[in-house]
Amino acid sequence: MARIHAHRKGKSHSIRPMQVNAPWVNMSREEIVNLIVNMAKDGLKPSEIGLRLKDEYGVPLVRKVIDRSITEVLEEHGIKTLPEDLSNMLEKAIRLQKHLNVHRSDSNNIRSLELIEAKIHRLAKYYKREGKIPQDWRYKTVIASLE
Repeated sequence: MARIHAHRKGKSHSIRPMQVNAPWVNMSREEIVNLIVNMAKDGLKPSEIGLRLKDEYGVPLVRKVIDRSITEVLEEHGIKTLPEDLSNMLEKAIRLQKHLNVHRSDSNNIRSLELIEAKIHRLAKYYKREGKIPQDWRYKTVIASLE
């Protein structure tokens, strides 16, 4: 499958192990859930929580151990956040806007900000349809003020 805004193909990914359970995990499900909730309250994103669980606690895949994903656990405990891909795109757009406020004639990055904002609008439309963000959530476009 090709990329949307680039003229290259996607990268292949590694294959996860076939083993269903992880026999080396010495923690109970409740301990893992408590760790996930505490890390989220400290401000970590779900992917950062998964990396920390893997690196520090030896939990390879949370879904295999507790039968729920990290985001499902956070939703059960009332910790609502924006979907991570949308929040990453928003952070990227903010960084690019700060850059363009200093370097106003950087036309390549003006174009890349347009592409990023198009991705944000597509993601927002999808997440509104799926009910993961409120229907009145809006992203204000900054492109018009930069040109």
